[in-house]
Amino acid sequence: MYTPVAADVAKLRNQTGAGMMDCKKALVEAEGDFEKAVDILRKKGQKVAANRADRESTEGAVIARVNEDNTMGVIISLNCETDFVGKNEAFVELAYELAEVALTAATKEELLATEFHGMTVAEKLIEQTGVIGEKIEIGTFERIQGDFLGAYIHAGNKIAAITSLSAKVEGADEAAKSVSMQVAAMNPIALDETHVSQETIDKELEIERELLEKEGKPANIIDNILKGKMQKFYKDNTLVHQSFIKDNGMSVADYVKSVNGDLKVTGFVRVSLA
Repeated sequence: MYTPVAADVAKLRNQTGAGMMDCKKALVEAEGDFEKAVDILRKKGQKVAANRADRESTEGAVIARVNEDNTMGVIISLNCETDFVGKNEAFVELAYELAEVALTAATKEELLATEFHGMTVAEKLIEQTGVIGEKIEIGTFERIQGDFLGAYIHAGNKIAAITSLSAKVEGADEAAKSVSMQVAAMNPIALDETHVSQETIDKELEIERELLEKEGKPANIIDNILKGKMQKFYKDNTLVHQSFIKDNGMSVADYVKSVNGDLKVTGFVRVSLA
């Protein structure tokens, strides 16, 4: 029988907020599979966020950059091994420089091959690995295009987000930044219900149905209850339906419309260091 080590139990607890013993039992039942363990906890009634953090923790800096006409943006993470290096002023400055260079690249591979101070970016990372004494690498590379983009980098450079709006209108700058702040803080899984994968929907329905059956709800009303459960799921987890963090009395979609009646959120990207 699989026996989880303390570090794995602690990691699952940090991801889910569930109790240590519940996490240990779930890992045993899942034979060490973290995704299965999370689902087991949810099926037992644990309140686990759908937008749970990535499995692996890392250190470094996450930087977002948008081009001059606000139509294209990138987010990169420059990864290192320790928080001490990740907070170093020279390291963060390098991350900002590389993010500017990343605006000219379509992929991470293209970025690594780009010229940077007389060498390629890949060569610069190798050089810095030797100088700093830690492995330095580009972890995540996310690119987004749209009619008008705005970015937000959370204090400490651990989370960054870029939001795309449908038009460049008066107030778009502040709106895009505010919605990007929402994305950073609330970590939505999709733009709206039409962008949620069928796999995610099926998993939610399975978990909620199992919980309702355990509660003894009659089979003939479960389907109606599930419709309401999914509406709440979309409200909590999709960007345009979430309550706006600066004014809980309106949704994100309502906030954007208050800036301009025809304005809509059309996309977003988010990168974080777990």
